[in-house]
Amino acid sequence: MIGAGAAGMMCAAQAGQRGRRVLLLDHGEKLAERIRISGGGRCNFTNRSVGAENYLSQNPHFCRSALARFSQHDFIKMIERRRIPYHEREHGQLFCDDSAQDIIDMLKDACDAAGVQWAMPCAVRQVARIEDMEGVRFSVATERGTFRCQSLVVASGGLAAPLIGASPFGYKLAEQFGLPVVAPKPALVPLALAPETLVPLKPLAGATLDAATWCNGGSFRENVLLTHRGLSGPAILQISSYWQMQEYSDGKRQAIEIDLLPDTDASAWLTEHRNSKARLSSLLAEHLPRRFAHEWCALFGWERPLNELSKRDISAAAEALKGWVLMPSGTLGYAKAEVTLGGIDTNALSSKSMEAMTVPGLFFIGEVVDVTGWLGGYNFQWAWSSGWVAGQFA
Repeated sequence: MIGAGAAGMMCAAQAGQRGRRVLLLDHGEKLAERIRISGGGRCNFTNRSVGAENYLSQNPHFCRSALARFSQHDFIKMIERRRIPYHEREHGQLFCDDSAQDIIDMLKDACDAAGVQWAMPCAVRQVARIEDMEGVRFSVATERGTFRCQSLVVASGGLAAPLIGASPFGYKLAEQFGLPVVAPKPALVPLALAPETLVPLKPLAGATLDAATWCNGGSFRENVLLTHRGLSGPAILQISSYWQMQEYSDGKRQAIEIDLLPDTDASAWLTEHRNSKARLSSLLAEHLPRRFAHEWCALFGWERPLNELSKRDISAAAEALKGWVLMPSGTLGYAKAEVTLGGIDTNALSSKSMEAMTVPGLFFIGEVVDVTGWLGGYNFQWAWSSGWVAGQFA
């Protein structure tokens, strides 16, 4: 098994419990760094509510089977049996009370109890397909020698977080065996704005807003942060995946829209106050940060008393407040991304077992697969679910 992260350890423990001899290889020196640093060190390990609608993929139904067979409730039971204290935050996100290390220790102990053997750090140099009388299918050449196996599980992750060892290993291996790969892209990532868009917005940098975002069928209501490079905050990270997904269809990307007043009928509200001598920014400051309201109105030339604004201005302001259109120029890349969009094409895998349909004994699980979850514990749940499923068959 290649990759000792969330999906890899879950799979190794399950396969070992079935009596399989398991060797878990990983090129990293530290075990499960992605788990350790996640959630500010407390690991957002799953979500109270998990369904296929919380994931993006070229085959949106692929994840249903694994999520149903090992659900968030099953992982929560593991946590509770281990007596790991945890708490719930907004939107059903579950975090460890103490440390993400609790999750790592639980998974490692499960692997050890199942007789899993470890090889870390251990870089894989070559994988070859073979056949012999004993049913051995693969030869894995590493810096610690060559190993032969009947089943090979790849849990090597995606390209996000390159500073802690992310690599394209899994994609290259899939291509070696003729499996298609959906082009990887950074996901759950801050968005950059072009200089011509960014320069006028500089006075707004640092503002945090409770807003709603829309793009390509996705919609999220959380904080939006304006930065000196573009847009960030949970609502932007969420919508970034949908913005990136557009390129898979026709290569074109539409802008994102931000509703600055998600709880307000802006048109009715502004019309009600259109005879007021108060400046528009003063009225907006009832719902938005005062500095942002002032600079935002100045950006559009609306920093005047409401009774001096024309009907067209009032209408335009209401429209912009409910759908502020911004076109990103790109993302801040894998170094700032939470996860990777794209990966091993799910049409090449069995949703029941995660096994490659044209290469018996070869399995792909976790982030390396073209299944990408929302922010909020969904990607860890995919790791647990896909790892558990493969562990029943590998």
